[in-house]
Amino acid sequence: MTTENNLSENEENKPSTEHQETVETIENKEENHQEEDSDASHHDSIADLSLTDVLKEMEKIINSNNAGERFREFNALKEKANHSIHDEIEDKKHEFTDTGNALENFSYEHPSQSKLSGLIHIFREKHDNFQKNQEEEQKKNLDQRQNIIDRLKNLYTNSEPGVNLFKSIREIKEEWSHAGQVAKSEFKILNNNYFHHLNQFYQMLDLNKEFLEQEYSHNLEKRQHIIARAKELENEPVVQKALNELQYLHKLWKEEAEPVSEEFREKTWEEFKEISNKIHERKTELSAAIETEQNANLEKKNEIIEEIKKLAEPKDNPNHTYWQNSIKRVEELRTEFLKTGSVPRKLSNNNWNDFKTILRNFNTTKNNYYKSLKGSQQQNLDEKMKLIQTAKDNMHSEDWDIAVALFKKLQEDWKKIGHVPKSMTNKIWDDFREACNTFFNNYREKSSASTDNWKENYKLKKEILEELKEISNDEGSIEKIEAIKSSWNNIGKVPRDKMAINSEFNRTLREKLKLNKINELELKEEGLSENQLTDKARKIKSQISDLEGEIVKLENNLAFFKNPTRENPLLRDTYNTIDDKKAHLETLKQNLHSIIAGE
Repeated sequence: MTTENNLSENEENKPSTEHQETVETIENKEENHQEEDSDASHHDSIADLSLTDVLKEMEKIINSNNAGERFREFNALKEKANHSIHDEIEDKKHEFTDTGNALENFSYEHPSQSKLSGLIHIFREKHDNFQKNQEEEQKKNLDQRQNIIDRLKNLYTNSEPGVNLFKSIREIKEEWSHAGQVAKSEFKILNNNYFHHLNQFYQMLDLNKEFLEQEYSHNLEKRQHIIARAKELENEPVVQKALNELQYLHKLWKEEAEPVSEEFREKTWEEFKEISNKIHERKTELSAAIETEQNANLEKKNEIIEEIKKLAEPKDNPNHTYWQNSIKRVEELRTEFLKTGSVPRKLSNNNWNDFKTILRNFNTTKNNYYKSLKGSQQQNLDEKMKLIQTAKDNMHSEDWDIAVALFKKLQEDWKKIGHVPKSMTNKIWDDFREACNTFFNNYREKSSASTDNWKENYKLKKEILEELKEISNDEGSIEKIEAIKSSWNNIGKVPRDKMAINSEFNRTLREKLKLNKINELELKEEGLSENQLTDKARKIKSQISDLEGEIVKLENNLAFFKNPTRENPLLRDTYNTIDDKKAHLETLKQNLHSIIAGE
């Protein structure tokens, strides 16, 4: 049977250390569990962070007041950053060789490498300073603890008459429990020395029954408080919190709740030990819950990998639209993969490598497709250059009957022609848009001064309205609506008795926008006047402000839930709503930027 590290009246000359060793063993196990759990928890928390987020976390650490002592945390982040940089360099290497280049010619310096090196250098200096200060602090603490031991020794060997032994030993034990840390190499000997003199004091105190009974009574009360709190921890819903506090209770038991009288000694210890064992058994519950969650995460991540694999291996001959949609979808899947929580550690590396491999396969297949398009892109460029030249040749024409129809056809033909080399995309579009804008601005100025032209404008608008009415929600409908809206903007006034066509157009436009699930402010329009641009910018700013407020409100509402994750079925719709609003918000910001920049 376990005994305690206190002296009974019949054991004055035979001090026992069995209980002390038992408590120390339990504490050591708890400390080891806590370190393992802490390392595992931190590993899981950074496993899915992006490189940018990892570098931000490292920067936060080196800017914190206790930076030097956060070595484990910083080192884990450093390893994650190195791993991410290595993966990205490998991706670049694969892209380089996929285009037919020789591997020995590959050269690439990651843009984040210099920042990572700088952060590591700064942290190393702070860690060195921390260790130096810690050594000095531990030396002071060693002197302080040695002084406490000397006072304890003096208390039972050379105490003066009238000294309140009960008060003195309380003060000594209190100071010992709050004294700072010392080097591990010093602590064991120091701790044994302290308890040796504490036992010697209790042997001396045994001669004074009054003081001994006071000490027993005080310590028994301490034990009862500790046991009561331990019982409460049995029902603590957060298992890790219960384990952490139990470790602290064992420390209190050893340092502040000894000795007690013989009749309560074994009884209280057995009761406390039994409760401790029950709390430790709950760790199995925690492990099981974590395992279940991690297995669910693994299944979800494997499903993501399988979906990317299908996108990388299309059954039919894919076209540009397929690859553009697939690129967008893969990016969504990549984000979802990184947001999904940790998986079982033994499968983590394989799962991550499978994910990286399938991403590389997707990019390789996509790149091969676009390599094959280079010839057709040059042909598309030639055709668009011809349209640009035709537009420039006719942009000052005032033969409206012919020129308006010509420019409408030029715009339609432009949309039908496929992609051109990326380096030329912006330039040729700017040239074409400038020629079209020149013509339509001239047409609007001339037509605004002529009633006859107003009638022609009505005719054109009637044709555009009928074209709008034919729009469905098929692929490419949004682009058609944008083209129709731009053409409408470029047509001038209509006769006063025909102005109802504007209301009919706006009503039809709203119906088509609703059908295609797009906001009018998100449309890309050409031909807006300065006042129209200002008004549109004002409306976009107002909607941006409203959206930001709605997003903040929704995110604040999530904080009231105990487990505000995407996996919570009660919150899944809320997270989806937030994602939709953020996507809408980003589109509006881009449109506002385009208006401000005059694009």
